[in-house]
Amino acid sequence: MAYDLVEEELRRAAAILDPVPAGLRQIAVEAFALHDLDARIAELTFDSVVDAIPVRGATDVPRMLTFHVGGVTVDVELTAQGLMGQVLPPQSAGIEVLSGPQAGSPLTTDDMGRFTYDEPPAGPFALRLRTGEGVLVTDWVTA
Repeated sequence: MAYDLVEEELRRAAAILDPVPAGLRQIAVEAFALHDLDARIAELTFDSVVDAIPVRGATDVPRMLTFHVGGVTVDVELTAQGLMGQVLPPQSAGIEVLSGPQAGSPLTTDDMGRFTYDEPPAGPFALRLRTGEGVLVTDWVTA
């Protein structure tokens, strides 16, 4: 506990006495953006907001999204409680919900390729999947 306070004090002192130059910060942000340069982009092929026929009187209808790249499909259901989805064909994958410069908690799929995330993304988000076929990143979607 005391180490956390000391670390925080040191961070504040460094920010005041030796701040990171704006140019260097910009270079770091641009370099981070390239860290998954070899990732394949899974394109949005279905969005229920755009492609589905609305049902009269329906409220709180979950948003359905489908992303596709190569032989991999990612189906996602977005609700006010979070999101859940499935990787098809079913396979193990590590998943990160991206909603800014930091990734969310790492998720893993079950035997059927399903995953859940209990926090609804606020604002634009994407998914980064690490499968046996490599790294896949979905298109960015606004929640």
